[in-house]
Amino acid sequence: MRFRPILWLALGLSLACLATIVLYNLPPVHQRLAWRLAGWQAQVRRLLNPPEQRVFVPQGQADPGVLATVVEATWQALQVTIAPTPGPTGEQTASLTLAPSTTPQPTPTATPLPTPIPDKVILSGIVHEYQQFNNCGPANLAMALSYWGWQGDQRDTRAYLRPNLEVDDKNVMPSEMVAFVQQSAGMGALARVGGDIDLLKQLIAAGFPVVIEAGHHPPKDWWMGHYLVVSGYDDGQGLFWVQDSLLNPDVPTPYAELSERWWRDFNFVYLVIYPPEREAEVMAILGPHGDEAYSFQRAAQHAQEEIPALQGRDQFFAWFNLGSSRVGLGDYAGAAEAYDQAFAIYQNLSEEQRPYRLMWYQTGPYEAYYAVGRYQDVINLANTTFYWVGQPVLEESYYWRGMAYAALGETSLAVADFEKAAALNTHYEPPRAELNKLGVVTP
Repeated sequence: MRFRPILWLALGLSLACLATIVLYNLPPVHQRLAWRLAGWQAQVRRLLNPPEQRVFVPQGQADPGVLATVVEATWQALQVTIAPTPGPTGEQTASLTLAPSTTPQPTPTATPLPTPIPDKVILSGIVHEYQQFNNCGPANLAMALSYWGWQGDQRDTRAYLRPNLEVDDKNVMPSEMVAFVQQSAGMGALARVGGDIDLLKQLIAAGFPVVIEAGHHPPKDWWMGHYLVVSGYDDGQGLFWVQDSLLNPDVPTPYAELSERWWRDFNFVYLVIYPPEREAEVMAILGPHGDEAYSFQRAAQHAQEEIPALQGRDQFFAWFNLGSSRVGLGDYAGAAEAYDQAFAIYQNLSEEQRPYRLMWYQTGPYEAYYAVGRYQDVINLANTTFYWVGQPVLEESYYWRGMAYAALGETSLAVADFEKAAALNTHYEPPRAELNKLGVVTP
């Protein structure tokens, strides 16, 4: 009889735990508390294993045969050397030696001058949404679509862009957003890199809000990627009007702050959505920028031009952008060299300035290192990325690590990674294609 109170206490605690679990998983409660729980978990992980202290160091051991083939098929890349030199206050900075590059430059075209536009345009009709936890991409895509009368919200876009509700997918690629618009919203869309202030203004003046991906560094957090909908501009004040799913609607943002501080972090990428019947109008505004190869050439040229004038994290992003643009052009040898320089700069950044989340959003280094036969670098970078994220997510990283394992003859490890990538995102086709090649049936 003396054990009865203990039994009742154990039963009560069990029921309380069960009720807490059920309550937490109710959608209204889960949406409000999940981000807090994830934030606490991230703080604990950061305390135990600080991601900003882990650095990826490229080994640069390319397969000679693969590299020879790649070099023969692509252009001779920009040659640089980076040597630490004392800065004005004794800190180490990077001195650069640049040699001529034959990476394709944008071909001059006889396009007419842009049509004069008003000094101020602010588009109305966008339904602002505050994003759910890590739902930046779906929320901003839903906002941009709402301008064109689309009736869904971020729950609908998430169902396609982040279909696995059991994992916290950290990123949505611009290409995935384009696919959703074209397949599920009945609209036209394109994504390009190498945008600029004038191009944003031309599109907005013609009635097309623009989605961009940019850096974001909150005061009490580390750097992260963030989508924005740019819906207006004012030359008199030098401001863009931005729909921000984290902050507020209609956020005034100085031209220079957007372009020179944050948009660079993602190679000046932009996404334009339009009714199919207005495609010719969009292409006329874009001019040569409508050609994807030209946009990569222009972005590569811009990065190459601004590298000598930048320092620290900005210079890191410029080198990274040069690598990504060269991947887009198929210049994998040149891309690998540019990424090597970017990661060399990363090592010398202060821990507070290291954008360790970058590989949550980018895959260019994987593709470049894989293409030149640097399979161990692909594996090491993926492992470092998994350490940075602290969770079994990021289907793209699993896919590229699987590709490297397969190239090294580690078939069982490759299959495991491909299966993980396929399970994380049912709309992500590359790992399924590799599993089919290996004779593995996927659900």
